[in-house]
Amino acid sequence: MEYIETLGANAKAAEPAISVMGTNEKNRVLSEISSLLRSHVTEIIGANKLDIETARANGMSEAMIDRLTLTEQRIGGMADGVDKVISLPDPVGAVIGGSDLPNGLHVIKKRVPIGTIGIIFESRPNVTVDAATLCFKAGNTVILRGGSDAINSNKALVGLMRTALRNCGVNENAVQLVEDTSRAVANAMMKLNKYIDRIFASTLACGCAAAGGRVELTGCAPALYAPVLEILGQMRSEEHTSEL
Repeated sequence: MEYIETLGANAKAAEPAISVMGTNEKNRVLSEISSLLRSHVTEIIGANKLDIETARANGMSEAMIDRLTLTEQRIGGMADGVDKVISLPDPVGAVIGGSDLPNGLHVIKKRVPIGTIGIIFESRPNVTVDAATLCFKAGNTVILRGGSDAINSNKALVGLMRTALRNCGVNENAVQLVEDTSRAVANAMMKLNKYIDRIFASTLACGCAAAGGRVELTGCAPALYAPVLEILGQMRSEEHTSEL
């Protein structure tokens, strides 16, 4: 599918620069994201209201609508979450093991970015920012595919994150949103192993991925997105050797 392949190619093109960004540079982008979230509350709530109106017209339950709803307090909580990501240690480059070989070489194992991450989740707009910022802090580019019920909210949130990247002189394609929420595009995304290195998906999406998915998949319950930074930091490592 040309549309999702374009997103994949864009993410892969941005990947080399993102993977070598220093901690201070990444935190500067994250700080800009937090600032824009706080200063664009009215815009975000306006987009979210479109989703709520559609949800009510479609007969969505009030419990589900509450999960979808963004308020000034909840948006502030999202910005606070970004600030917490800033305070987290950068996993990239952390040495997690090593050994001395009989031939005199010292082998070091350290954490490196995975590359391009796909995130497939349901209609929880807060996950949009959580997932993107965690992936970015770990040196990865990310393609987000949220539920159709939250499409307007997600467009507003991802738009602000891409603006933050541009404001900091960073390739905005480090964070992209799949705006076509059809099942066909989601299935195509799961097969896009040419560009996407790993997909993290909600439990519900994992069932869909079982049929024909080619990209390595890690399932996450919605409540487990917070530890993803640690998962991303541990998932791939490189070995380096040097003479003693």
